[in-house]
Amino acid sequence: MKNPETTADLLHTLGKEMSSKRALLIDRYPNARTSLRMMLSAMGVGAIDNAGTSADVFRQLRAHRFDIILSDYLLEDGRDSQQLLEELREQHLLPRSTVFFVITSERAYHNVVSVAELAPDDYLIKPFTAHELNARLARALYRKRFFAQFYEQLDNGAYVDALATCERLIRQDSGFRFDALRLKGETLNALGRHAEAQRVFQQVLAQRVVPWARMGLAIALRGQQQMSEAEAFGQSLIDDFPEFIAAYDFLAEVREEVGKLTEAQEVLQRAAMISPNNSTRQRMVGDVAARNQDLPTAEKAYGKVLQRRRNSSLRDIDDYTNLSRVMLDRGHTAAARLVTEELRRDWRGNQQGEFAVLVMESLCANQEGEPAKARQAVEKALVLHEALKNEGRSGTVSEKLALDLAHACLVTGDEENARDIIRKIAAENHEDRTMIAQVQSIYAKTGKEAEGQALLAQVGREIVELNNRGVLAARRGDVEGSVRLLMEAAERVPNLQFLVNATKAIFTLLERKGWDPSLARRGIRFLQLAQARDMRNARVISARDLYHRVARKYGVAVVPFTASGMFRSKGGF
Repeated sequence: MKNPETTADLLHTLGKEMSSKRALLIDRYPNARTSLRMMLSAMGVGAIDNAGTSADVFRQLRAHRFDIILSDYLLEDGRDSQQLLEELREQHLLPRSTVFFVITSERAYHNVVSVAELAPDDYLIKPFTAHELNARLARALYRKRFFAQFYEQLDNGAYVDALATCERLIRQDSGFRFDALRLKGETLNALGRHAEAQRVFQQVLAQRVVPWARMGLAIALRGQQQMSEAEAFGQSLIDDFPEFIAAYDFLAEVREEVGKLTEAQEVLQRAAMISPNNSTRQRMVGDVAARNQDLPTAEKAYGKVLQRRRNSSLRDIDDYTNLSRVMLDRGHTAAARLVTEELRRDWRGNQQGEFAVLVMESLCANQEGEPAKARQAVEKALVLHEALKNEGRSGTVSEKLALDLAHACLVTGDEENARDIIRKIAAENHEDRTMIAQVQSIYAKTGKEAEGQALLAQVGREIVELNNRGVLAARRGDVEGSVRLLMEAAERVPNLQFLVNATKAIFTLLERKGWDPSLARRGIRFLQLAQARDMRNARVISARDLYHRVARKYGVAVVPFTASGMFRSKGGF
């Protein structure tokens, strides 16, 4: 399939498809929407809807699937299209097949970089002509059409199928060969097949020096534990392409992984200066700075996150408690109380919000030298926490906040409840450096470092023992016994490792012995829990692929696992 060369060729190739396209125009001003409507109508777009507010956008996207979205940069409430794009991807309301354009009169460097970083399909600077819109939109629609099957497979979590589609597309004479190679390499990295991904990106780099190929190669090296080489590649990317923001995040992660926390923070802060509106990165800055005990930087970063997300659908209770926690660590108790009052006001009537308020009030009261008030607040928080648990909603309480509860218990003398909470969280997050660091910080603040280290070491030993039971049974050839033990481990400690191991064991058994609906349901539940913990993790993606393969073998319809946005923050698809 030859790639059309002109806008007229593209529109001719798309042909009657344009009349079936549905577009959403997002702008505060009706006149601007009218102008855009006229341009799209002239292109032959069949259905065109309008949204003047963010609420309209979410209502329309929940009701319809759009092929085209054109959004003005500034929205009606002072928010912008970057926030909107973040929200749509976080809530899986924007399929990969949808063309998303940002329209802006903002010529400021930081704003343009921030928009571009979130990878809309394109952005247009006002004023622009109908011809310019036609050319860019036609090209974007044609590209979406070419990769439609690949995008659908990725959205459904079928990575191996998507890889096969990539292979087929690479062989076509389309003009999109390098795009297809990029997607192939990124899919291989996502599947944990890093040596194969390395070869793909080296093949690209032998023909073209492009930052995304160097990034893909760096990720492949890191996946093969070649950390010094990965770090060097990340640094060289920043040196050669200082506006390629994903490279900063990658380099920070590598440096954090090898224990260079100060250097990791420095890289993230450089990225945040270039693209200051990315709230996810600001939170990363806050987390790393808090671990580094750079509390002023952590407070500033968490404050930006709260300011950015306060009025969005992505607002999170943790945004308030992260800021309050750092303020307390700095001795700014009055400021922490103000944030807690804001939390009370913004989350009034929400049980998780009320629980968070009680926890932070207890920590504030303790710092103010009011032990009775601190105990009273933590006792109420424990009662509410138990009520949430009994209602099956304890999972809605973030683990960071649960650790704050444990901290409040420790400082008020309730060591038993503190130990129970910390043991559970440490076991379920033993691979999460940020969570383990918060556990260590809690014990350090209360002068119990040795007790904290002993507890973490004990939890580590128990995890190894639990895992080894199932693994050893598999080595002995007792596949069914191994499945039973691994499921038991996942039920007791639903951490990522156990959830993935149990999922893979179940579907391996089903592949050998035949489909068992009851056992398959348990495997799907473990897989869903694993994905909720880390949908980008290569082990989770591999487990999901095994499930797809076994389900297809027996002609069973797969449960769709939404994968939208899995690569967005790392510069992928």
